[in-house]
Amino acid sequence: MLQTPEISPEKIETDALYKDMGVTDEEYQLIKKIMGRRPNFTETGIFSVMWSEHCSYKNSKPLLRKFPTKGEHVLQGPGEGAGIVDIGDGQAVVFKVESHNHPSAVEPYQGAATGVGGIIRDVFSMGARPIAILNSLRFGNLTSGRVKYLFEGVVDGIAGYGNCVGVPTVGGEVQFDNSYEGNPLVNAMCVGIIDQKDIQKGIAAGVGNTVIYAGARTGRDGIHGATFASEDLSEESESKRPSVQVGDPFMEKLLIEACLEVIHEDALVGIQDMGAAGLTSSASEMASKAGTGMEMDLDLVPQRELNMTPYELMLSESQERMLLVVKQGQEQEIIDVFKKFGLEAVAVGRVTDDKRFRLLHKGEVAADIPVDSLAEDAPVYHKPSKVPAYFEEFQQMEDYYPVVKNHSEVLKTLLQQPTIASKEWVYDQYDSMVQTNTVITPGSDAAVLRVRGTNKALAMTTDCNSRYIYLDPATGGKIAVAEAARNIVCSGGKPLALTDGLNFGNPEKPENFWQMEKSVEGMSDASLKLNTPVISGNVSLYNESNGQSIFPTPVVGMVGLIESLDHITPSFFQQAGDAIYLIGDTKAEFGGSELQNVLENKYFGKAPAIDLDIEEKRQNQLLKAIQSGVIASAHDLAEGGLAVALAESLFDKELGCEIKVDGDLTVKLFSESQSRFLVSVKPEHQDAFEKLVEDANYLGKVTDYTDIKVESSGELVVDEPVKNLKALWKGAIPCLLKSKD
Repeated sequence: MLQTPEISPEKIETDALYKDMGVTDEEYQLIKKIMGRRPNFTETGIFSVMWSEHCSYKNSKPLLRKFPTKGEHVLQGPGEGAGIVDIGDGQAVVFKVESHNHPSAVEPYQGAATGVGGIIRDVFSMGARPIAILNSLRFGNLTSGRVKYLFEGVVDGIAGYGNCVGVPTVGGEVQFDNSYEGNPLVNAMCVGIIDQKDIQKGIAAGVGNTVIYAGARTGRDGIHGATFASEDLSEESESKRPSVQVGDPFMEKLLIEACLEVIHEDALVGIQDMGAAGLTSSASEMASKAGTGMEMDLDLVPQRELNMTPYELMLSESQERMLLVVKQGQEQEIIDVFKKFGLEAVAVGRVTDDKRFRLLHKGEVAADIPVDSLAEDAPVYHKPSKVPAYFEEFQQMEDYYPVVKNHSEVLKTLLQQPTIASKEWVYDQYDSMVQTNTVITPGSDAAVLRVRGTNKALAMTTDCNSRYIYLDPATGGKIAVAEAARNIVCSGGKPLALTDGLNFGNPEKPENFWQMEKSVEGMSDASLKLNTPVISGNVSLYNESNGQSIFPTPVVGMVGLIESLDHITPSFFQQAGDAIYLIGDTKAEFGGSELQNVLENKYFGKAPAIDLDIEEKRQNQLLKAIQSGVIASAHDLAEGGLAVALAESLFDKELGCEIKVDGDLTVKLFSESQSRFLVSVKPEHQDAFEKLVEDANYLGKVTDYTDIKVESSGELVVDEPVKNLKALWKGAIPCLLKSKD
């Protein structure tokens, strides 16, 4: 559609041009009613992005209200750039996750890079210094050229931006499945540290105060990016490349420093980054939150291209831009700070008292909209929900039991599955040590960063097993939160709160909406039980390609507090002679498991069960044991079960182990029963450990000869050199990437 000012309000209505912007007939009629007239082209565009799912959460708001968002440590819940949690001593941790799925599907490098840049801005716009980036990625299987291109491009984009901006990429997860073949998921999380006295809000308060635009100039990149993120991917998506922004990490680095200096200026009233919907969302949201209005002169907005229209200026999602509200008469103080860093800062408008969002261009009014109608009054839809036929079928099935003849061979196969295999090819491209706070680097259950100047540390992780959620969204939602918390506890941390990235298919399909509904209910139950309130998040819907939905993938990003550096716990065995214990019970639970995937090439049946009371008890007991100093290492059991966890625990120091298991060998080695941990304990601490942890089962010991030996009924059923297993595990992803399709 031509983006020209000549298209009249009459033509927009008669030709239904608003539909091209993602506005429905009903929504257009509502806009007309709000305005008391037909909206012009720019106004229609502004409504279309602000009322998109990406900005308004119009389909997901009824579900998001179910999340517990308050807690004793929560300083800022959902509604600002990022959530904030108290960590004591006048400090707080700030974090959020955001998706950049659709842009990454059509332009993987820039899509991923600008996803990283955007989430960093969310954090430093709160006044926090970004200290870490994590990610959660999903791709199709690494057997097609296109998936390899997307995978390599996304990883390259994350590395290219993160390494240059000077914020370490310290953790994350990557999973592979056919359901993501045409629609990869790229979720980025940023964590920051702040002194509580420096917390900022995105508000345009104080009538007469000045609106300042700072950072990069506005171009034509990313126009309608928010709307693009709110529609299905299709064959035509390649033509949406202009909806993908281009990032500049070097400018972002300067912007971080300038903004962190500006927050100490008395002149600053409010600050917000220009994220989805660019200048439109930041300006209208800041005014609406403050109960004010805003007038801007678009001729004053710094532009990097000629003859930009009001529509283009307001809908561009050019990167590295911030909007500030400054006390009238003190503008120069703020402008001078940005100038010191070589950045442009220009007064472009003022705060008004009429609750209008008014834009001037070439001496004329280009838009005049009630500001609350954009930020607060978007329609909210209660979508129909329907239980999918596949779910009812799975619930009726007999429990799936895999037949395994050679347990050693199955272990080798599992270690080479891309979802389980070493992600070293990925994280070796990331700078995880810049800022020199990283204590536990990528490859562990959770990353750990010390809080400089204190004896504390932060543990952080991203997690979600979407196969379980596909099989049973309510149970899978509980597991996603519980597993993230397990990762934090294994590292020695107390889980504090979570941020969510809710990635689903088209919500207009009742079966998809049911998946969302049940996932959120399960996540809410676990969040309440484990005392990890939801403090921020992101919704990404319409993740479909050519009518096929992804697996429901509500990613959980979690941060925990390690109260003493002495409590930091590695996820791998430390020395020969240590005792190995399995905490928890193992049942025959293979629905959605990696073994089911290997043997059947599909997922069916029931997801593993989870009892949140048992989960809470085991996490609390393990954390107490860690804090008492009796745990040498701790690792949660996830994909591949006990056998994979044992192998992973041996790889770092290339130790060996001797263990005995009784009963059904396939169940004991490969089941994915929940609420289980693999720990190692020094011999002198065994008695104390067994008193602290109820459900601990002694398996055997760590050895200095480098073989993994598993005995059952007097027979050695696994006897493999650790170095051979490690070579298979480390080589799997590089090998797939090099193979000819």
